[in-house]
Amino acid sequence: MSNTDSFIDEVTEEVRRDRLFGLLRRYGWIAVLAVVLIVGAAAVSEYRKATARTQAEGLGDAMLAALSDPDAAKRAAGLAELDAHSAGTRAALALLTASEAVLAGDVDGAAAQLDALAQDAAVPLIYRQIAGFKSATAQAGSLSNAALRDRFQDLSAPGAPLRLLAQEQLALLEVASGETPAAIERLQSILTDAEVRADLQQRALQLIVALGGVPEIENMAQPIN
Repeated sequence: MSNTDSFIDEVTEEVRRDRLFGLLRRYGWIAVLAVVLIVGAAAVSEYRKATARTQAEGLGDAMLAALSDPDAAKRAAGLAELDAHSAGTRAALALLTASEAVLAGDVDGAAAQLDALAQDAAVPLIYRQIAGFKSATAQAGSLSNAALRDRFQDLSAPGAPLRLLAQEQLALLEVASGETPAAIERLQSILTDAEVRADLQQRALQLIVALGGVPEIENMAQPIN
């Protein structure tokens, strides 16, 4: 390589360095800002996780303390005073509070709380369905069969999480009303449903036999143990 070529290469390299430094001086703050934002976002995320964990632990301790009281009414009152920090936690706390209220004999208060939860669009569907189901079963002694049927019909819609349990309750209402053939037919449909659980299938099977029906064992979704 000649001296001229070497000189040109050095000048070219120097020009490149000058351009790079110029770009760094002009746009380097963007890279620094990006790093700061990334680090800051990670710190905020960790803080939020730690805060949520602390809140969850605090709520859990408070729930255990409330449930330690031997009196059901005091347990319900203690749970009702707690504040939840998410829709799911609020729903779970409401369900637990309503259960304690039922044990304390306050069925009307429990039903009111469960009905409010069942209508709360902010909580997940499964919690709303459980609340509606528990409200109906808690009021089985006070609501008319027609009112109970309406409630369980809504819960037994295709795709509903508790539809088979609601179907079972509808069959029991049919038995109570003397509609034995309709009850047996409904129970048979539970037996053959692909989503039926073994315990529910067993109850349906036993009830069909008790009602004088013949279970369609060959079409059962779950094998008999």
